[in-house]
Amino acid sequence: MSPWISAFRPRTLPLALASILTGGFLAAAQHQFKGAVVALAALTTILLQILSNLANDYGDSQNGADSVHRQGPVRAVQSGAISPAQMKRGMLICGLLALVSGLALLWVAFGQTLGAAGLGWFLGFLALGLAAIWAAVNYTAGANPYGYAGFGDLSVFTFFGLVGVGGTYFLQTHSLPPAVLLPAAALGCFATAVLNVNNIRDIKSDVLAGKITIPVRLGPAHARRYHWLLLLLGLGCATVFVALTYHSPWQWLFALGAPLFLFNAVQVWQRQESMQLDPLLRQMALSTLVFTVLFGVGQVLG
Repeated sequence: MSPWISAFRPRTLPLALASILTGGFLAAAQHQFKGAVVALAALTTILLQILSNLANDYGDSQNGADSVHRQGPVRAVQSGAISPAQMKRGMLICGLLALVSGLALLWVAFGQTLGAAGLGWFLGFLALGLAAIWAAVNYTAGANPYGYAGFGDLSVFTFFGLVGVGGTYFLQTHSLPPAVLLPAAALGCFATAVLNVNNIRDIKSDVLAGKITIPVRLGPAHARRYHWLLLLLGLGCATVFVALTYHSPWQWLFALGAPLFLFNAVQVWQRQESMQLDPLLRQMALSTLVFTVLFGVGQVLG
């Protein structure tokens, strides 16, 4: 596999798409689905996720989290397959592509209504997009990476949940009912759970590098309890949303995905060796995608 393809970390991309798909399904349930908006939102999100992955590869190699003590897959800069200078150029290109894609997305969403209100929303979402680019880069790169201070979970919850779902819904409907924040929070919890598995796996190397993630702060046992909490909160948010908006049994279709999350929670609790946790990252990401499809189809059919 090309070192660049490996550095893109393809297995993380389905998780990035889950929030966009959820926003699309919710809009479709209201008969306001806009394919061009969802497609451009998906492209922008994939580019932001790749940018984050490249920045993570670069930043962790520079700050010491990617070292001989790390238990996960060997990274491109750490192994020498891609030089730091090459990785920075790759980050720049990916960031510019994300910006261009994001501008196209906003033009499609608001370009026909660029009066005072439309221009305001355009500029507001542009600021949000620039914040997303900043967050993708500065998670582990930069002078003071916020991921090293334990704020990665908050960022993931915000951008993979509230912004991803709520933003995609709003860009299609130009409205945001408060209830939409419940499935948005569910996706945020599940995305944060993926990060949590990663950080539990890397506790030992992160401690040595001074990377104070939530699992480093909590310790392995409490980090695993935190994992259960995230999954239960995610399913709880989806349950409350359906209860509040109920009109068809199809809306409970998402419950078929609950055993996948239960399996992940049990396995994270039982597997104590770092490398045993690595397959659970992919399983958790794919479980989130399955939940997204089941939840979304249930909303549309309902």
